Amino acid sequence: MPSEQARPQDARVPEAPLQKGLVHVVHVIDDDEAIRQSLAFLLQTAKIEVRTYASAAAFLDALPDTELPGCVITDVRMPGLSGIDLLRRLKELDAAIPVIIITGHGDVPLAVEAMKIGAADFLEKPFDDEVLLASVRAALRERDAESKRLTERSEVEGRMAALSKRERDVLTGLVAGRANKQIAFDLGISPRTVEIYRANLMNKMQAGSLSELVRMALIVGILAGE
Repeated sequence: MPSEQARPQDARVPEAPLQKGLVHVVHVIDDDEAIRQSLAFLLQTAKIEVRTYASAAAFLDALPDTELPGCVITDVRMPGLSGIDLLRRLKELDAAIPVIIITGHGDVPLAVEAMKIGAADFLEKPFDDEVLLASVRAALRERDAESKRLTERSEVEGRMAALSKRERDVLTGLVAGRANKQIAFDLGISPRTVEIYRANLMNKMQAGSLSELVRMALIVGILAGE
């Protein structure tokens, strides 16, 4: 859906590549079939997999089957559920999928509202094809990063679950910045015993250093004073 003025070639900024090994799907939602087909053609030309929906309700019905990394492009004004309604519903469902809102001329207040709710971006018609593709790629990279964070958190939580209560007590002391002697005093055990627990938990957490161990603890929300 090109505009009259294309972006100059020398104005483009090199983009980070998308995460390899992932199938990225863009879900296009619009009640106008011609727009759906136009956007689908553009994205497919850019070698991006596309699924189209005639309504937000149709997309929500298919949501359990849309676990592939991707993003959503939706018109802000549609019969039934609007783009704003869709954003609110996705937020209620805790569905971590970036949403790009397409607005018509004069719909900027709605676009601002969408951004406040959590939209990744909004594009005002008419927009340049390259602007849309850049927005989509940015949203896909955002989803990749979120997927990576969730995977890492899950892995750390699995290792954390394998710790004994005493190892977890020592971990809490380390994250709080306490020395072995202070941890030993707080727990009523010897410094040597703390060293043993510390070595065991470092091994179980697969941490190569104290800083790495602290970073893992922070990932799962073990903060000083908690």
